[in-house]
Amino acid sequence: MELLTVTDADDRRLDDYRGLTDMALRTRSDPSGGLYIAESTKVIARAVAAGHRPRSVLVQERRVEDIRAIVGDLDVPVYVVPDAVAEAVTGFAVHRGTIASMHRPELPSVREVIEGASVVLILENIGDHTNVGAAFRAAAGLGADAVLVSPGGADPLYRRSVRVSMGTVFQVPWTRIVEWNSAIADLHAAGFDIAALALREDAVTLDAYVADRPERVALVMGSEGDGLSRTVIDAADTIVTIPMAGGVDSLNVASAAAVALWAVTT
Repeated sequence: MELLTVTDADDRRLDDYRGLTDMALRTRSDPSGGLYIAESTKVIARAVAAGHRPRSVLVQERRVEDIRAIVGDLDVPVYVVPDAVAEAVTGFAVHRGTIASMHRPELPSVREVIEGASVVLILENIGDHTNVGAAFRAAAGLGADAVLVSPGGADPLYRRSVRVSMGTVFQVPWTRIVEWNSAIADLHAAGFDIAALALREDAVTLDAYVADRPERVALVMGSEGDGLSRTVIDAADTIVTIPMAGGVDSLNVASAAAVALWAVTT
């Protein structure tokens, strides 16, 4: 770790943190594969523990010793900046005092992620980054073995997703589905029962499903507005619904994921 004091907000070494959108970070030609932003020492520690490599770290003076305990043995520049510089560069108050620019890891295949798993959570076209982060936190806390994210879903490594997940996006094995039919074939070949959570007249209740739970379960949660696609509904082995009361027909997708995971893992 190399400590470098930077007092000029226009210093080019801080460009990774300068008003870049997550899309811009992902598509940067240098380095190949793109970057993502990890905020707070807790999140950075979990990313590093998962084998992710920091490209650099921006840290406020009061957090230097905290970050030293995490990246002290790594060959990475650590830019120590005054609070005003951190805010001027990022465009927001850096309350947690530490941000890292991280290299995006190469994602594994669906087959690799589900190997040995018994409970998998699948997020189809979940567009809200808060919901994605909350779903990952539920997956980690309630014992899911892996998470699969559909091609059109929000990025789990988006800054808000990572923050809401409390860094559990680095803890739970996950990958992005490239093509649905191939992923469905991989799940069925591995012996998974694909349980799609949807409002259908022919759906079985969650308690009835877990009373005779298959050995390997893939729970599929649909998008916030449109729900599950016809492709997933048609491929599902079971349609499952969470019984509701009070005139409410469904839960927020992250809440529904937590309820369903709790039911199938306890």
